[in-house]
Amino acid sequence: MGLFDFVRDIGRKIFSSDSEANDKIKAEIEASLKGIEGLTVDYDPSSGDVKLGGQAASTEALQKAILIAGNTKGVANVSVEGMKAPPAEDQTQYYIIKSGDTLSAIAQHFYKDANKYPRIFEANREVIKDANLIFPGQKIRIPPL
Repeated sequence: MGLFDFVRDIGRKIFSSDSEANDKIKAEIEASLKGIEGLTVDYDPSSGDVKLGGQAASTEALQKAILIAGNTKGVANVSVEGMKAPPAEDQTQYYIIKSGDTLSAIAQHFYKDANKYPRIFEANREVIKDANLIFPGQKIRIPPL
């Protein structure tokens, strides 16, 4: 895992000034997710890059930390070069939501079964708070069946 790109002007606005970005992004990850020890966040306001550091207990925890940071308004890229994690074991894919998408339609596309949308919702609960409220430009995980 290395650098992940996001849409900088899309996402939840969790900080109002660049000086508070590190603390706010870190707090958002820690409040939403267990499984990251010694988390560090370094936000560069000129590029919108975030560097995450620390120890992830699992690949899933690392993936979710990336998505929480990246789906923040003002963040363009997330680097995890400073993050230690177990080797990736699954075939998780990522998807950027488009206008008109629903979780059911995404499930139909990836799983050939629209009724499997709860699997996508549960895999992204940290960044999707309501299955009916997704937005274009948001990046989500598509876990394998």
